[in-house]
Amino acid sequence: MELKDATRVILMESAAQPDLLRHASNVYDEFAADRQVHYSSLSWMLKRAVVTNVLAGLKERDNATFTDVVTTLTREIDRQAPVRR
Repeated sequence: MELKDATRVILMESAAQPDLLRHASNVYDEFAADRQVHYSSLSWMLKRAVVTNVLAGLKERDNATFTDVVTTLTREIDRQAPVRR
């Protein structure tokens, strides 16, 4: 799954969460414009999706998509995040 697609899934699932919806929309627009998104922005989006149970709802309906979204986003966050000692 591509980062843009993973963001689109969160965007579609977050209609009831205005803050998450707005943030996911901005992230999606950045990916659509072929720009890189900072890992902190991806991390905030993923954490907010967990706190608001957006990902829990997705997991109940489609576990494979849930796994793809989480894996795609966490790999990119891990790739960008600085290594702490």
